Amino acid sequence: MPWRSDPTPYHVWVSEIMLQQTQVATVLPYYRRWMKSFPTVADLAAAEESELMRHWEGLGYYRRVRSMHAAAKQIMTEHGGEFPLDYEQVLALPGVGRYTAGAVLSIAAGAKLPVLEGNTQRVYSRWIALRVPPTDRDANKLLWDVATRMLPRSGSGQFNQAAMELGALVCLPKNPKCDQCPVHNHCRAAELGLQAEIPGKIKRIAYEDRTEFALILSREQRGATQYLARPLPDGGRWAGLWDFPRCTDAATESVDAAAGWLSQQLGAEVAAGVRLQTLRHAVTKFRISLHVHQAAFSNAVAAPKSPAPWQWVSLDQIRTLPLSVTGRKIADFLVDDDQSILPLS
Repeated sequence: MPWRSDPTPYHVWVSEIMLQQTQVATVLPYYRRWMKSFPTVADLAAAEESELMRHWEGLGYYRRVRSMHAAAKQIMTEHGGEFPLDYEQVLALPGVGRYTAGAVLSIAAGAKLPVLEGNTQRVYSRWIALRVPPTDRDANKLLWDVATRMLPRSGSGQFNQAAMELGALVCLPKNPKCDQCPVHNHCRAAELGLQAEIPGKIKRIAYEDRTEFALILSREQRGATQYLARPLPDGGRWAGLWDFPRCTDAATESVDAAAGWLSQQLGAEVAAGVRLQTLRHAVTKFRISLHVHQAAFSNAVAAPKSPAPWQWVSLDQIRTLPLSVTGRKIADFLVDDDQSILPLS
């Protein structure tokens, strides 16, 4: 892993933020591209948010990159551009919690600080044969205490990485490889034969099915096809990204209702047309079926001007804009099937 070959605080911080809720194999190409574009805290702080979002596109949990941007600016103003090595100062950075602070400072600076995340939580739960779910408040506090007491006198960063790898490669959630475990003889759960039952059940997300609609409006402008899109506002889903007209209101149960929503947004009547494709994806607690429809303005010879924040953008412009995963799939569809989308003249 590239951040291990040169474990500076900045490198470890970026990798740890990227690895939240994301597998290593997915992160690797993103990390390499990020470091090529933003090799220092100063480069990150000076970057445009849209550029950062474009680099992050596909990793999800986009609040992470906005917090990193804010943290980099804070490091520039409060710490002279040098990543702080004081635990409380690191904790004060946007988007940094106890685990991230401990990981960065132990790995990059050798600080004697514990880490507790999914893998080490499972390792330490089995180590002490914890019989209650590790996410329970008292149990979680106990595991932090265990993680702290387990630290060696020196080399805490190496120890923490080893514990995380032990959980990722050997002490698996299901069918742990106890016969390959280097600390098997010291594991209380293995001694009691409870490794399949520990850790206790962790509450899983109960997904709800949901249907949403995206409407593709296009026009011909100076020989090029343009599509209606907008930057998504703060406080909502995918804030900071761009998207095609998409109604996410749970009360919108039909494509005609979605067209009514867009008509109100634009101040011009919009009519939904044929369905172009259906995309299925998950967001927070929802499993979403996104129906993508062609649309057109009713009773209009030419497409009207778009009110802010809506904008007409070409496919070349769309390639440079940060989009959600489904937004990018729609854009790729438009590139591949451009002739099937009949622009208004």
